[in-house]
Amino acid sequence: MTTVFKNLVSHFGGQLQTAKALNVNQGAVSNWVCGKHGMSPAVALRAEKLTNGRFTAAQLCPSVFSEPPINGAASQ
Repeated sequence: MTTVFKNLVSHFGGQLQTAKALNVNQGAVSNWVCGKHGMSPAVALRAEKLTNGRFTAAQLCPSVFSEPPINGAASQ
């Protein structure tokens, strides 16, 4: 999971730039990269919008934005 955050930081050009773009503090970005904390749903949606979908909310916050099962088990 930390790989997606490292790639997000690379996209923005560093932790400070990522923090500024997403309107969070640099410590929050560091915690994502180190795996200490996950990203909030609101910030995940903001990141998806700012990156034009290159990083999706489902990738950044999978506990909230998970994909439904493909096998159709939910419809049975």
